[in-house]
Amino acid sequence: MPNIATNPLPGYQLALQQLTDSALPTGAFAHSLGFETYIDRGLVRDEESFGVWLGAFISQPLTYSDGLAIRFLYEGWAVGHLDALLSAQLLPRQVREASIKMGTRLIEIGSEVFPSAELELYRELVASGRAAGHQPLAFAVVARSLGVPLAEALAAYLFAAVTSLTQNAVRAIPLGQNAGQRLLRDASDGVAAAVVQIGHLAPDDFGAVSPGLEISQMRHERQRARMFMS
Repeated sequence: MPNIATNPLPGYQLALQQLTDSALPTGAFAHSLGFETYIDRGLVRDEESFGVWLGAFISQPLTYSDGLAIRFLYEGWAVGHLDALLSAQLLPRQVREASIKMGTRLIEIGSEVFPSAELELYRELVASGRAAGHQPLAFAVVARSLGVPLAEALAAYLFAAVTSLTQNAVRAIPLGQNAGQRLLRDASDGVAAAVVQIGHLAPDDFGAVSPGLEISQMRHERQRARMFMS
């Protein structure tokens, strides 16, 4: 039988759970990141069709944009440089603004709850207008300062994003709570595959996202009736 006294939790484990908890007030509940456009067009209408959209979102934006940004920061890329790259490659305005709104909120929370010299540097860059403050970078700065290994940080960030999107879909489509849990269980395989994929990508892959997803995200700006900000 494992001895809890001699096998304590890693020092970062509970902090990571707090950092990725859906109750963390970053405003994720207000963003669909484009799937509301698919609902409006009748393409996402039930558990199965949302699962298809979610799988594409995991394997594209979360892998080639957010996840790769996290990996590059862990590998030592300057946070200001990565911030500028994210601002440039997040073409849909609402999605770019969502990343910044959730990121600056996470920086604010992290500065109080998980302070570090690295996070203070990013906060100062944002406050002075030299950086925008994107969500994946804010998360990566905090996670790395806590000593979270890269693979665990990627899995936690990706699954937290999937959880927020699924909770929003449960309200918007609407879906039942059991359907939401089935979707999360199915999506876990996609998240695991994305973590592996991110480790094999090159700098030239950064931002390689399907134009169809980006166009739908842009169309959301002019959608007549909507529940979400993006």
